[in-house]
Amino acid sequence: MSIAISSNKLGKIYRIGAKQELNSTFVETLTKQITKPLRNLRNIRQLSQNSNIRSNSYIWALKDINFDINQGEVVGIIGPNGAGKSTLLKILSRITYPTEGDVKIKGRVSSLLEVGTGFHPELTGRENVYLNGTVLGMTRKEVSNKFDEIIDFSGVETFIDTPVKRYSSGMQVRLAFAVAAHLEPEILLVDEVLAVGDAEFQKRCIGKMKDTASAGKTVIFVSHNMTSISRLCERAILLNNGELIKDGLSSEVISQYLHKPGSGKNSRTWEMNNAPGQEGVKLLSVELESDENPEHVWLNSTSPITVKINYHVSKPSLKMRCSAMVFTQGICAFSTFEPTERDHSQQGIYQARVEIPSNLLIEGEHSINVSIFGSKGHKLRYVDYKDALGFHIKDKIDGTSSRGDYTQNVIGIVHPLLNWSSVYKGH
Repeated sequence: MSIAISSNKLGKIYRIGAKQELNSTFVETLTKQITKPLRNLRNIRQLSQNSNIRSNSYIWALKDINFDINQGEVVGIIGPNGAGKSTLLKILSRITYPTEGDVKIKGRVSSLLEVGTGFHPELTGRENVYLNGTVLGMTRKEVSNKFDEIIDFSGVETFIDTPVKRYSSGMQVRLAFAVAAHLEPEILLVDEVLAVGDAEFQKRCIGKMKDTASAGKTVIFVSHNMTSISRLCERAILLNNGELIKDGLSSEVISQYLHKPGSGKNSRTWEMNNAPGQEGVKLLSVELESDENPEHVWLNSTSPITVKINYHVSKPSLKMRCSAMVFTQGICAFSTFEPTERDHSQQGIYQARVEIPSNLLIEGEHSINVSIFGSKGHKLRYVDYKDALGFHIKDKIDGTSSRGDYTQNVIGIVHPLLNWSSVYKGH
């Protein structure tokens, strides 16, 4: 299999926060302009020789990036904000050039980075389709042959002869994505464009990317949505602070990204000296237990999940109960707590357990808030810890989960398995 993209010691420096010096004379201005390239080259060499040098005016957006991507691979690029993901895609798109190293690309490239760039507000949607298609490298004949398909995909056919300045931002993105997606490249680069638009638009984007991948084309996909990355990409690359941290199977790379090295999978612990709590009660750990492999970052939606809360009591005769609040998509999905207060007559470590039933939580990211409290005329909170633990649910899409064999995105907070029936009622 031939290599579609090859990166060799790729690096990119940006100049930031540099205060502009004012020149007093024409000679001084001319002298600085002549010597500017030499000064820039000297600074870059200094930074290249010692990557630990911290300059107030220069930063490595990418540093020593090496990878090969084969033709037909679908690769996800993940990492925190500022990791260098968008910079990498801009270099691959030839929007910007590397400071050092090189990238070899074999095939026609289509970039869905900042869709809508180049749209003229005074032109109609029809005119902008031809304009944007030309900017992306399509001939007028190619645009004409695909025009009906582009408009149908965009869903804005009613307004196609209306000036774009009267479009909503979502309509502009729809139309721009439709043009870029029909370029039929050998290599497709996609940034966080899927974070824009409504659910229907996102489904169409995912579907188009799947079609491109199934046709043997190379796809590079940048996203903060780990579910989309794991579903679309067999391979992933993790970037952080401009450096390549891990390159491998998407499940393994996502696992390293979501969990800090050295921490347990789906668990969080605290030392006694820095454990959250007060009045003689300390939260020691929050753990999730499932039938799934404990070393795997994903929890299966079809398996029940046991939440274990371990805490230390240093004062005798305290009455209290534990509670947990599960948040989904930033919204509280449900709260649960021990039905009665328990008497903690002895000092030591206690554990509270509660089971989340299978087929309840929707696929995606979740978090747990933990509280330990008692009532004695007024509520006394010994522990009140937000985001004590984050975890991730995934559906197998094998017909056993609450989604059945439905493959598109499912909206909502919870997704219980309910009984459906269907009967024929006649003519």
